[in-house]
Amino acid sequence: MIALSLAEIATVVGGQTHDIPDPSVQVTGPVVRDSREVEPGSLFVAFVGERVDGHDFAPAVVEAGAAAVLASRPVGVPAIVVDDVQAALGALARHVVGRLGATLVALTGSAGKTSTKDLIAQVLQRRAPTVWTPGSLNNEIGLPLTALSATEDTRFLVLEMGARGIGHIRYLAGLTPPRIGLVLNVGTAHIGEFGSREQIAQAKGELVESLPPADAGGVAVLNADDPLVRAMASRTQAKVLLFGESGEADVRAENVRLTDSGQPSFILHTPSGCSDVTMRLYGEHHVSNALAAAAVAHELGMSADEIAVALSEAGSLSHWRMEVTERPDGVTVVNDAYNANPESMRAALRALAAMGKAARAQGGRTWAVLGKMAELGDEALAEHDAVGRLAVRLNVSKLVAVGGREASWLQLGAYNEGSWGEESVHVSDAQSAVDLLRSELRPGDVVLVKASRSVGLESVAQALLEAGAEGEVAAR
Repeated sequence: MIALSLAEIATVVGGQTHDIPDPSVQVTGPVVRDSREVEPGSLFVAFVGERVDGHDFAPAVVEAGAAAVLASRPVGVPAIVVDDVQAALGALARHVVGRLGATLVALTGSAGKTSTKDLIAQVLQRRAPTVWTPGSLNNEIGLPLTALSATEDTRFLVLEMGARGIGHIRYLAGLTPPRIGLVLNVGTAHIGEFGSREQIAQAKGELVESLPPADAGGVAVLNADDPLVRAMASRTQAKVLLFGESGEADVRAENVRLTDSGQPSFILHTPSGCSDVTMRLYGEHHVSNALAAAAVAHELGMSADEIAVALSEAGSLSHWRMEVTERPDGVTVVNDAYNANPESMRAALRALAAMGKAARAQGGRTWAVLGKMAELGDEALAEHDAVGRLAVRLNVSKLVAVGGREASWLQLGAYNEGSWGEESVHVSDAQSAVDLLRSELRPGDVVLVKASRSVGLESVAQALLEAGAEGEVAAR
C-alpha cells in the first residue's frame, strides 16, 4: 500500500486509536486479513468469521511486525477500532484509490471473468506497472484488499467484480470507481439466486452505470455478441467500445480456428490495425476473452501488433482453470476444477473435444470427469441434463459423473442422448473416480476434470498428476 500514518488511517476510516504510542508511525507493508501474510509494516484486518476470530491473532501479528490492527474492539496491542471492519476497509481502499494516478479497469460477467482479468493484466503489464485481482477475490473484501496492494508507481489497476445480487456491483464500483468498465456476458451462473437472466443483466449493468461520462474519459467495453450485454449501451453515458466476432464490433476476430492441440488462432482487428494471434490457452471460448482484453488495451493506447504479441504469449495466472499437464506416461490432464456453470462447462467440453482430435490420431480417448454445477435453482435438472447430452454430441469417449443427484442428471442426459454402453458412468465420490481412472487410463488419453468449487474435484486432478511413468494413479 502507499504509505499512510496510523493517524491518517484512523481519520479516513472514522476509527479510534488504541494502544498506539506514536500515531505518526506509517503502514508501509501490505494490508492483509490472513495472519500468515503479515510483513513488517503491515496493517492486519481482524474479521470475525464463522470459525475464526481475527482479533485472537492480534498479539501474534504485532509481534511479527504489523504496525497495527484494524479491529472492532480493543485488542491490547496497537489498533484502530471501528464499528464495522468491512466498511472501514472499503473506506480505506476508496481513499487510497483516490490518491493513485492509476487507471482503474473493472470487469464483470457470468463466465470468464478471472481468465479475462489475467489476460488484461498480462497485456497491460507490458506497457506499465499493473496490479490485478489475485485469483477470484472479487467480493467486498477481496476487491479493496487488491486495491490497497497498489503502490505509487502503479499505473493500471485491474479489478474483477462479482455479484450475488442487485446492488453488489454498484457497491464495489463505489469503493473503486473505474474509468473503464468491461462486461463479458450474461449467462446462468447464480441464476438460482437472481431468478432470471434479465435480473443478472440488471446486476452486471450496474458497472457501466457507474462509469464517468465520455467527456470525462469513461469507456464501457461491451460484448457485441451478447444481446443482453450490448443493450447495456443505453445505460451509460460513457463511450461504448464493442468487442466480439460480430462485424459491427470495434475489436473483432476473423478466421477463428483451433490448432490440433485445441489452442485458438485468429486475426485480431482493432481500429488501429490488425495482427495474427495464436494463444497458449486452450479452448475457443478464450477468443472472446482475448478480444475483451484487446479492447481494453486498445483504449489504453496499445497497437494491434503489441496486443497480438502479448495475447499470444499470455498464460493462465490462476490455478485450476484449464491447466493442461502431460504426465510422463502420455496421459494429459486438464484441471478446470476451480468452478463451473453451464457456460463454462460447455466451453470446457468443446475444448476437450478439440484436444481429442489429436489424441484419437494416436489411439487416445477423451474423458470428462464432471460434477455438480451449483446455484442453478429450478434450472439445475435441465442444465445438468444438457451438459450430459453435449458430452455425447461432442463424441467424448468417457463421461464420469461424480457425486449425488446432479451427477445422476448428467449421466441421465448422456444416456438419453445415446450413451447406452460404457460411455458414461456415475460414481459416488472423488475417490471412486480416481479408482476407476487408475484401472482405465492409458497413454494418449486426455482427461478433463470440472465441477463447482464446492465439489472439490481438484483432488481427482491432483491424484492423476501423481501418476507414475506406468500410469498408476496414487490417490491423495
